[in-house]
Amino acid sequence: MNTTGKKTPGSGRQKGTPNKATAEIRALAQMNAPAAIEELVRLSTEAENETTRVAAIRELLDRGYGKAQAGIDLNVASGEPTLVEILTDLGKYEADLERDEAAGTEGDRL
Repeated sequence: MNTTGKKTPGSGRQKGTPNKATAEIRALAQMNAPAAIEELVRLSTEAENETTRVAAIRELLDRGYGKAQAGIDLNVASGEPTLVEILTDLGKYEADLERDEAAGTEGDRL
């Protein structure tokens, strides 16, 4: 950098040139990946702590299939009722049955 605090044109790593430190770390990690995967498999089945087993399983699945999508689309475009609508209708139906039973008219519904 020059005295104005700005980067001197042409200085620094050229665009597209890999960072050597990052490349070395990546190469080292890739060399040890098979052993790391083996350890995750071992932990997923043998760890005494359930949290550790779940974390190991999640890591294996994330690497094998990619991370799960963060969101769930709750918009239903198929025209089918949603679970909330079904449960609401069921609650109304049960309330109607209870009211009919109390009035002695429960057979009229069928």
